[in-house]
Parts: sequence; C-alpha cells; structure tokens
Amino acid sequence: MQMHPPRPRTAAAAGSLTRAVVVALLAAFGLCGAATAPAAAADGEVSWTVATAPGDFGSDRPNYSYTLDPGGRIEDGLVVANHGTTPLRLSVYAADAFTTEQGRLDLRGQEAKPAAVGAWVHPDRSDVTVQPGESAEVPFTVALPGDAAPGEYMGGIVTSPAPSGAPDDGRRLGIRIRLRVGGELKPSLSVEDLRVRYSGTPNPLGTGEATVTYTVRNDGDSILSARQAVALSGPFGHWDARAGHIDDSPPLLPGDTWKVSVPVRGVTPALRLTGTVTLVPLLTDAAGSVAPLAAVDGTAHAWILPWAPLLVLVVLCGLLVAALASRRRR
Repeated sequence: MQMHPPRPRTAAAAGSLTRAVVVALLAAFGLCGAATAPAAAADGEVSWTVATAPGDFGSDRPNYSYTLDPGGRIEDGLVVANHGTTPLRLSVYAADAFTTEQGRLDLRGQEAKPAAVGAWVHPDRSDVTVQPGESAEVPFTVALPGDAAPGEYMGGIVTSPAPSGAPDDGRRLGIRIRLRVGGELKPSLSVEDLRVRYSGTPNPLGTGEATVTYTVRNDGDSILSARQAVALSGPFGHWDARAGHIDDSPPLLPGDTWKVSVPVRGVTPALRLTGTVTLVPLLTDAAGSVAPLAAVDGTAHAWILPWAPLLVLVVLCGLLVAALASRRRR
C-alpha cells in the first residue's frame, strides 16, 4: 500500500521503488507476509522495516488494536530496523486513515491536520536515528480526551526519511492502529444519489440494459463493508430484472463514501422504472468475525420512453391515416 506516489524519475527506478514501497507497506499493514521482512535496500529503495514492539499486548502483532474509554491512556512501542549500510534518520509521526478511491486503506501525510488517531497518538520523539544492521524502539502513548465520541477509528504510526533538503521521494512505512472508543456503537450505512439510466433496445418487443449508479455512505460510527443487491421493476412491481453478482464494498471508515455503477440486463422498457438498492452492513470485530446487520434500502424512479414501440405505433398510425385518406378520395 503506497501512501504517497514517488516523484517522477526514470522508468526503471520508479518501477523498482514502487514495488519496494508497496511490498513493504503491505507487510507493515499486516496485509501480506511477515511485517519484519526487509525490503530491497538498493539506492532509492526502502532500506528499513517497522514492527510492533513486544510487551503487555503480545509479540509479533501485525498491527495495533486497542479498546479504550474516553480519557483513557495506554503506552506501546514501534520497532524500526535499518537494513541498509549507512545510518538512517527517520521522522516518526501519527496520522489518520482514509479509504482511497481504489478501496485501499491509506494514511494521510504529515502535513495534514489530524483529527482522531493522528491527534491522540503521541510518539515520545519526532525522529529516530538507527545505525546499519541495528534496530531502535520508539515508545508512544495513546491518550484519549474525555469527550472522545464512542466508535471505531483507524489511523497509524508512520516513519519516513527525515527532511534533509532533498526532494521528498514518497518513501513511508507505517503500521495500522485500530482504536475502539468505549460506548454504544451506532453502525449505519445509507444509499445516496441513486440514479437509473436506460440505454434502450432496437427490438420493439425486446428488452434493454440499464445502469444503476449510487453512493454508499458510512454515516455511523463503525467500520463497515456493504453487501449489495440491485433490482429494477416496472409499474406495480412487474417485469422485475436483477443485477448479477456485486462485490462487497471495501471496509469504509465512518464518514467515507464508495461510488458504485451496476449494469442491469433484460430490462423491459415499461415507461416507469423503479430502481432498488439493498445494502447489508457487515461489521467486522477486532478478532475478524463478521456480523451482518439489518438491511437498508434506497429507491429511485426513471421515466423511460420506449422509442422503438412508439416508432412502430407512429408508422401504423400513419398507414391507417393514409388508408382512410385514400378511401375518402375514392
């Protein structure tokens, strides 16, 4: 998972750097192999790794996960290992998470103003220097304000080369922090901006294809995925047509949105179509168990002019008028 794209450089170097950053970040976020495996240490590539510090919360954790009441405070640590051949000076900071348009989890840059995890996690120092072949632990504190709202929050603790006057090359490694603030959860998804567009068919007796677009919004306080179903129907619920399989949405953080476009085939041009989107929120706990919640629906209507049948009707009417006119003349 690349948090920021590197600045332009030669194609070979850019491709090599991108692969190194992606592999290292996926490992650091616990989405692929061991987080402590070093990335390639060639010039311009990531030469360090990050891992959770062993302690009261266990060892070999792929990421950090805490449950804390408002006003609570806990301490933990980050281990940075230098696999390069020169001393390495890194900035250390906390950041809030967000979901990209590609459905991947990412962390905001150091310049972004933190609002939750990024503001509540405090490394005990802003930078660390690690000698070649050695590692160093950076303790940090998670301290919640007394008015922290209940819910689930996502962020991370990040390392990047300390400013040296050279252009920023986008290299960053971080570990995810999932934080559950005590109190009653109110998970909720909604359907927004639902639209139906019918593309028609040249066959006056055939069916056409429609496209249903909508936005899934996480308007609750929990991290949720959405199981989705889309259907279209004519007046009084007749001429029902359903979309094929739709992949679940990625996990959406509270406040995040996900845009969806779904084709529906075999749609009868029945003057007025009703589009229905059904979402089943999927709540995943810290242990990985998934619980489906009550489904929510969204509907929208679209008026469809069946041009082909209307054209046939116009032609028939024209023939009838011509026949009547001819009969009057005779």
